[in-house]
Formats: sequence, structure tokens, C-alpha cells
Amino acid sequence: MSLKDQITEDMKTAMRAKDSERLGTIRLLQAAIKQREVDERITLDDAAVVAVLDKLVKQRKDSIAAYEQAARQDLADKEKAEMAVLQAYLPARMGEDEIKAAVQAIAAAFEAENSRKPGAADMGKVMGAAKAQLAGKADMGVVSTAVKAVLAG
Repeated sequence: MSLKDQITEDMKTAMRAKDSERLGTIRLLQAAIKQREVDERITLDDAAVVAVLDKLVKQRKDSIAAYEQAARQDLADKEKAEMAVLQAYLPARMGEDEIKAAVQAIAAAFEAENSRKPGAADMGKVMGAAKAQLAGKADMGVVSTAVKAVLAG
């Protein structure tokens, strides 16, 4: 079953259970998926749906930080609940050690390809390769930090 089908089934389940919070979050997710499909005139596969999920989770994290800074715990709690529902659809994330190992392998491949050690000027190239390889599997903020550490060291 594709991820989109699973989301649709979960929406039906939430409707039957009268779980309005979960239902609202799932509808928001489906609207974001449909919007991207209409905008780009494509049908999203599981990888593209994961990208939409990543974007929505990142928005929730930013909102939580803003609400907590403004001392609006009620709104922060609502965002945390939505984020928990969205994260349930994301695949298992890589740990920091796995990310560091993957970034080091990417840097080693870059070094072998270009006959020189990557430096700070190569951040975009290494990050692009890391994003292509780790998209949907790892938090890109952690990947970026690991890339910076590898290029600095």
C-alpha cells in the first residue's frame, strides 16, 4: 500500500473514531499533497510525499519555537500534537552516527573523484550529494551540521 493510500485509510479511520484533532491534521496533509500535485501537474510517489511531510514537520518545529518564545504554550501543544501525527508517516530516521558515516563516505567519494580533499568552498557540492542520498532518511539540519564538521576537519 502506498503512503498516500495509507493516509487516506487513516483519515477514514479517524472519521469513524470521531478523532477530530487527528482528522484535521490528516486533512491538512492531504491538502498539501493535493496542492503540490495540482501545482506541478504530477502524481506524487512515496518519496515526494515524504518530502511534503518533511516540510510540514519543519513548519511545525518552527511554529513550536515561536509559540514557546511568545509564551503561548496552548498553541505550542497543538503544534506538537500535529507534529506527532505527521511524524508517524515518516520513515525511520538515521541516527547522528549513521549520518556522520554517510557524510564521510560522500566526502571520500568527492575526494576520489576530484583528486583533492573537499573544503569549505565545496559545501554546496557535498551537501547536494548528501541531500540526494539521504533525503527522507535523515534530518537535513543534522546532515548540514555533519557536512560542515567534515569539511572543517
